[in-house]
Parts: sequence; C-alpha cells; structure tokens
Amino acid sequence: MNRKVALVITLSLIFLGLLSYYLLIPNSGESGNGRVRVVVSVPPQEEFVKAVGGDRVQVTVMVPPGADPHTYEPLPKQMQELSQAQIYLMVGSSLEFEMVWMDKLKSVNPQMKVVNSSQGLEFISAGEGEADPHVWVSPRNARVMVENTYQALVEADPDNQKFYQENRDQYLEKLDQLDQNLTTSLEKVKGGKILVYHPAWAYLCRDYGLEQVSIEKEGKEPTSQDLSRLVDQARQDHIKLVFVSPQHSQTSAQVIADAIGARLVVVDPLASNYLENMYQVAEAFSSN
Repeated sequence: MNRKVALVITLSLIFLGLLSYYLLIPNSGESGNGRVRVVVSVPPQEEFVKAVGGDRVQVTVMVPPGADPHTYEPLPKQMQELSQAQIYLMVGSSLEFEMVWMDKLKSVNPQMKVVNSSQGLEFISAGEGEADPHVWVSPRNARVMVENTYQALVEADPDNQKFYQENRDQYLEKLDQLDQNLTTSLEKVKGGKILVYHPAWAYLCRDYGLEQVSIEKEGKEPTSQDLSRLVDQARQDHIKLVFVSPQHSQTSAQVIADAIGARLVVVDPLASNYLENMYQVAEAFSSN
C-alpha cells in the first residue's frame, strides 16, 4: 500500500475515533465553563430550569418551540448535546415523545441522571391507563415541577445549594402571583366551558373551575358528524371563542368558528416564556 494512502487512512481512523469519543461518551455533565448540562423535553421546562439554575446551567430542549411532542423526532445535534448531559428532567406524565424515545435517549448516555419532574403530582386520566401529559399548564403543578428541578440541581451540584434555593424561592413567588391572577381572572367564567382544538388544558381547567371541550379526539380530526355535534353544543353553550395552538391544524376549528360566528384565538401550551404566556392564557380564557 502507498505510504501516503496508509497515512491518510491512519489519520482518518484517529479522527473518527476522537469524534466518536466526544459525541458518544458522556462527560462529567459540566461544560467547559462549569455549568451543569440539563436536558428537558418541552420548552416550559426550560424556564423552570433556568429560573432555578441561573448561569449555573446549560439547557437543551428536545421538543423545540412550535414542534408537536406527539410526533417530534430529535435531531443529531440534540443527540450530541444529550450525550454530554448530566441530568434529564422528564415531564413524566405519559408525554408521547418520552414514551417513544426515552429508552433510546438513556442508551445514548447511560450515566445521565433521569429525574421525573412530575413526581408527587395527581394526574388526570387520558384513558387506556395513561395520564394527560400537559401537567405544566397549571401553575400549581408547575410549583411541584420547579421543586423537583431544584432537588435535581442540588444533587448534581451541592456546593451551590444556597444559590439554587434562593432562585427557587423567587420563582415560586412568581408562580404564586400567577396562581392568584388566574384565580381572580377566571372567577367570572368559573363553571363555564372552553372550546379547544387540542385537549391541552385539562389541568388548568381542573384547578380553576373550567370545563374543556375538545375538537380533536385521540389525535384525530373530527368527522362531519362530530363537527355538527360540536357546532350545536357551542351554540347551546354560547361559545364566542375557539382556542387553537400553533402546533396543530386550525381547519376544523375555523369551520366551527365560522358556523357559530366565533373568533379563533391562539393559545400556546408549549411556549418557552412560561410566566408571560400563562398571563396571556388567563386573559384569553377569561374573555370567553
């Protein structure tokens, strides 16, 4: 074999070996600047982690803003970041992304600590033995998720417990203020119904006295008979607003809105700016 060819092959093998090492072998969980690497499933969790962890954490979101957790597949760059993570904070409530991908994600980084951020919550059944996954849409649930996030960060980085504790307490105060705002804002519509395309708001409805009526059923578009029934129900309930989300089609919702003279309103259960978004949701639902 030509010596130059042999040298090129040798150098290529060395490069591939180094690349495999950095992509596939988990590190200590900290980046070069000492931050704890954390992976979460959905955007609202990113705010929870950053609120507690501040500049001590580096966060990767597996299902990015605008994507659907029911269908999303992670990108190679995300898998690379996951391979270097110290903590994975699962939603832990039958989120389809986690049910499909979690075993594969763990296999990429066996040393990664996997934490159920919904530990201690009371789930709403979604049928067939599964929980409604959208636990974070109620700030009362978010408080529990933030506490579990705090515990995970302290376990990974005990030297900075005081820092994390102070940040946690400040954010919990903000969640309490949000809770009070929702309680006050939704009092005037308590006992009423909200018509939504995707049933993402059950926990908020449970905690603040609303009833969710969903256009979509088990991830499927409504039939013509379903649409007719929903139109009749919406008229009977004097529905003025139909709520849709950025992750899903608005076609069926628009059909119903046109039939009853209602207006479409976009509310995002997966927005990354959690506090700001939930104040907007409170305003939207209270206007129904």
